[in-house]
Amino acid sequence: MGKFKYVGLVTLLLVLFSQFSFGQIKQEYDYSSEIIWGINKNTNGGLIGGFILKYGREINEGFFETFGVELSNVKHPKEQRTQTANGSTFIWGKQNYLYTVRLQYGREKILFKKAPQQGVQINALLSVGPTIGLVTPYYISVALGPFESQSVPFDPDIHKSQRNIIGTGRLFQGLGEADFKLGANLKAGLNFEFGTFKRNVTGFEVGFMLEAFTEEIVIVPEAENRSVFPSAFITLFYGSRK
Repeated sequence: MGKFKYVGLVTLLLVLFSQFSFGQIKQEYDYSSEIIWGINKNTNGGLIGGFILKYGREINEGFFETFGVELSNVKHPKEQRTQTANGSTFIWGKQNYLYTVRLQYGREKILFKKAPQQGVQINALLSVGPTIGLVTPYYISVALGPFESQSVPFDPDIHKSQRNIIGTGRLFQGLGEADFKLGANLKAGLNFEFGTFKRNVTGFEVGFMLEAFTEEIVIVPEAENRSVFPSAFITLFYGSRK
């Protein structure tokens, strides 16, 4: 009987010690704000879909409000690169780029909180905000002679053949000719944080985004265009907390 009392006492002490240790770890790992930045890959983008910057601050225990901005290049699913005789490439039929600037306000809920220097933290997130779309002309390089070329906006009524197209225009050419389109975005997902230091943030975010504009955005005129762009995404991020 005394043996069982001894085992019970040891068990009780271990439980109390573990609770005290967990409380100390949780207290050490508490934070009230964070700022992160990252690279985005999504089903409407290329190899790099865009870039993000986000600031979050605690409003209640385990709840954060976030303020973010995303820069992204939205592609049409029918876009395909064509190689020219000189080895360059261009996208046949593409008339416009769609660059988006997404402003986002959201909430994050900590589902599982990790201890410092170990484990995984998982957050659920939801954000919404306005989108500013920049529809800019897609420039192609057209051969005028054996040693002469010119960059011009692609026009499906003029460029009926690929034969004299030798590549694309300069990077961001046509940005000064952008038409602004207004829209809105909604994002939901999960955030997985693997940081090994309690004041640094490293991880990835996965989820779904829905973006809609007030009118149809023409990217490839010979294909079906739309005003609503759903996508799945993954974002690799890094940041800091305090």
